[in-house]
Amino acid sequence: MGISAILLADSRFPGGGHVHSGGLEEAVARGLIRTTADLPGFLHGRLWTAGYLSAVFASASVVSRQWTRLDEELDARTPSPAQRTASRAQGRGTARAGRIAWPSPVIDELLAATPRPHHPIITGALTGVSGGTPRDAALAVAYLAVSGPASAAVRLLGFDPFTVNAMVAALGPDLDAVAEQAAGYAGTDPARLPSPGSPALDLLAEAHLRHHEEEVRLFAS
Repeated sequence: MGISAILLADSRFPGGGHVHSGGLEEAVARGLIRTTADLPGFLHGRLWTAGYLSAVFASASVVSRQWTRLDEELDARTPSPAQRTASRAQGRGTARAGRIAWPSPVIDELLAATPRPHHPIITGALTGVSGGTPRDAALAVAYLAVSGPASAAVRLLGFDPFTVNAMVAALGPDLDAVAEQAAGYAGTDPARLPSPGSPALDLLAEAHLRHHEEEVRLFAS
């Protein structure tokens, strides 16, 4: 895994990912996640749906410069407006930090085409301009798809961080599998990229947005 992908997957990278729980906060509010035994299934499901979708588009964005088409196709595969907003918010934060770390006319071109890019697309582009591979980009966003909610569980429920970290580590083979499969789509016509659905996460995102407007929530999504 290239150094750029490691930095982009680091929770300390100033891309704004720390304010997003990936649906975990709403799941906790609804009593769907109560104990540490409830968490692995949530993380596994999120990895192979929303995480896999992100990994596919991050991989494609390493080698493709069809920014508008990639953006439109990812929008079409993200039916929840709340999820689209969250992705673009994190993408914008990542772009602001990334264009300073890895200045490139490619990134300037992307931001001219879509000033608020989806997070997987800007992550893939940054990985590419810094010499990373499609698999690097896919693995970075796949990891973020589970590490963010895992961290949120520690903050929301006071779970033992060592136990939660072990859960993320146990997903290693799945993370590798997601990254390997997603990397195989690099260079594919954006319209032909897969579209794994996650209706439960879509519903959680929409409910979180409504509740966030009514009461103080720890996370933006």
